[in-house]
Amino acid sequence: MTKLKNLEDLFHHEIKDLYSAEKQLLEALPKMAETAQDPKLKAAFELHLQETKAQKERLEKVCELIGITPGRTKCKAMEGLIEEGQDMIDEKATPEVKDAGLVASAQRIEHYEISGYGTAAYYAERLGQKEAHELLSETLKEEKNTDAKLNKLAKGWINAKAE
Repeated sequence: MTKLKNLEDLFHHEIKDLYSAEKQLLEALPKMAETAQDPKLKAAFELHLQETKAQKERLEKVCELIGITPGRTKCKAMEGLIEEGQDMIDEKATPEVKDAGLVASAQRIEHYEISGYGTAAYYAERLGQKEAHELLSETLKEEKNTDAKLNKLAKGWINAKAE
């Protein structure tokens, strides 16, 4: 493992980690959508799958801009969050309770991504990487919107149906 010597090295590390996270999420979201019983929750997962594809492409553009390749970095945090989501998929639960659990799992993932993209966008700005900052900020906004949609679904009726 290469030693991180400065903010630019750390920024590159963060981008590689986010890229790995998005790749893992692309595999997990279809399973979450398939498991969801609530039509609006299923649609939210399917929409986020499309957004995630675009977010991965944005990260590829950021890699081009800053002159790195994503490499074989494995985001262990996302791996754990997805494993927890899979545990929820495998739980013996009523469909209503499973939907509430899926929302909780998805929101943990969104909060992780919000943190990662917020940090990476700040690093890009600090390093004078204007275009990278804009791309990362666009994804950050999408992640926050997804979290807000999930929150609205949970508070609107999904959690109440699980009672």
